[in-house]
Order: sequence, then structure tokens, then C-alpha cells
Amino acid sequence: MNTQNNFPKTPVFLFTTFFCIFLLAFLFFYRAININNRESQIKEEKWWNEALRRDEIKTLNYLIGVIEGERAQLETHFARSSDVVPFLDTIEELAGKVGVKAEVASVDVLDDYVGLMVGMKASGTFGGLYKFLTLLENSPYELEFVGVDINRKTNPDITKGKNVRAPEWDAFLKMKLLSFIK
Repeated sequence: MNTQNNFPKTPVFLFTTFFCIFLLAFLFFYRAININNRESQIKEEKWWNEALRRDEIKTLNYLIGVIEGERAQLETHFARSSDVVPFLDTIEELAGKVGVKAEVASVDVLDDYVGLMVGMKASGTFGGLYKFLTLLENSPYELEFVGVDINRKTNPDITKGKNVRAPEWDAFLKMKLLSFIK
């Protein structure tokens, strides 16, 4: 009697074959999932980097917008060679605010020193001239007064009964604009 042949070999062979096929399929899909996980991690990292970069750009744009006003205010302290006329107009407007007549007599760009030399004639009351000088000193431009010559133009009326008018004064101002950019 042959007792070794009682065990059927076909189901064991089929079972082993299916087991190997399923094991290979499992390993194939496991490897594919790992590759996909690595790719998705790399793509997610790129996405986060791009999101961070966009947030930084938004922050920079916001900060640029915030300091734009400060930049414009800072630039008002400097006059460029193309901005000489607006600078001179500003000075003449300051004179008009205090009732002084002012006109520019000379403008020279200094070669050896970065600066602008301005000569100006002004006339008005002494109080008005004094206020005009104070406004110039407190203007947003950095000015250095090289010379100030103030003279009385008219004699005061001393007679009683007439309307006494404040005497007129003439001034010649020579100033250097230190905050000048060629």
C-alpha cells in the first residue's frame, strides 16, 4: 500500500501558485504605493514651498505699501536737479503765506560740493520777513543760510492823525540747499 499518495498534490500546487502570484502582486502594489507616497511627499513639499513663497511675496507687497508713504515723505527732504523749479516754487509759496513778496534772484549748482546756491530777494514787514526766515529754517529741505542782508526800505510815518503804516523792509537771502541730488 502506498500511503504517500493519499495526499492530493494538485490543490497544494494550486495553493502554492496562487500564494506566489498574490505575494508578487502584493509586493508590486506595496512598492508602487511607496513610490507614490514619496512622489506625493515631494509634491507636497514643493506645494508648501510655493505657498510660503507666495505668503512672503504678499507680506513684502504689504510692507512696501506701508513704507511707500514714508519713502515719499523722505524724498520730500531731497531736491533733485530735475526738481529745482518745484523747490523754488515752494519757497515762494512760503513767502506768500506770511505776506512777503519773494523772487528768486540767482540759482547756481555747485560743482565742488553737492549743493545748490539760491539767491532770493524778499520784501515786506520786518515781522513778515522774520516769519519767512523761520518757515525756511523749518522747511523739509536742509538749508544753510550763507548770508542774510535785511534793510529798511521806507521810513515810518511819524505824523499824528494819519494812518501809520508799518515800514517796508528789503532782504537778500543767500542760502545753500544741502539736500540736493545731482
